[in-house]
Amino acid sequence: MARNLLSIDDLTPAELDHLLDLSAEVKAVPGSFVDRLRNLSVAMIFEKPSTRTRVSFEVAAAAMGAHPLILSPTELQLGRGETIEDTGRVMSRYVDCIVLRTFGQERLEDLAKAATKPVINALSDFEHPCQCLADLLTIKEWKGKLRGLTLTYIGDGNNVAHALLLGGAKSGMTVRVATPVGFEPIPQVVQRAKELAAESGCSIEVTNAPAAAVDGADVIYTDVWASMGQEAEKEARAKIFAPYQVNAALFAAARPDAIFMHCLPAHREEEVSAEIFESYRSVVFDEAENRLHVQKAVLVTLMGDGALD
Repeated sequence: MARNLLSIDDLTPAELDHLLDLSAEVKAVPGSFVDRLRNLSVAMIFEKPSTRTRVSFEVAAAAMGAHPLILSPTELQLGRGETIEDTGRVMSRYVDCIVLRTFGQERLEDLAKAATKPVINALSDFEHPCQCLADLLTIKEWKGKLRGLTLTYIGDGNNVAHALLLGGAKSGMTVRVATPVGFEPIPQVVQRAKELAAESGCSIEVTNAPAAAVDGADVIYTDVWASMGQEAEKEARAKIFAPYQVNAALFAAARPDAIFMHCLPAHREEEVSAEIFESYRSVVFDEAENRLHVQKAVLVTLMGDGALD
């Protein structure tokens, strides 16, 4: 049965560590993975716009000898009503892996149930596991470790927040999430993160007080206030989220060596001030680069000889 990556919770803590170590190895010695996936093919279906995910997956696959096929629903019979399950059955006869960027998590799950080849979540409304892997790799590079650190996420309790809650808890990081009332992460995700945190010896905190959440934090993370599909809410959300902007005043409560992270694209002077985004604290472009190295590690692990047990 094919191994999938639909959620960061699909990985055990040991498997998560393995992927981060492999990502670091790929980054340090990229030539060692050339042709590791020779003669294999990856179908990449993008039902949502993408910059980092699309480019990093396509370059990662090609760099390891695989053939990437970039597809949109309008180019497939998905756009004319063919089911995601039938798409998975057909694609499994042609390619060696299917990457899907979509809206509902249930589409990924339905695809994975029908497919016989690995399925990778390239973003859903529920979670963004590959982004989380790149985030954890970046934190580890800058801080030398994950366990024992405190990561504070400020803003909307969205797919990125969900992945960070789960991935941070598995890594032994205390994760604090500060959102406006009514924009908290899904309770089931918070509960699962607390269960994982109890196993790894850290804690999970969800609050509506950004200053308290930032106090003593090692990492400050934010995301756009209106995600894809929420454009009509942008103006209303801007008023609600204004007190949650990551700026110098908020950052002052963090540790002196705290770093700033953002999954991008960023809207300067909205969720983050230009001063913080462009400061020495910002590691957002290291974070973006690491999407490439993580994508290589994920592909070679699920498709090649680095398969998880």
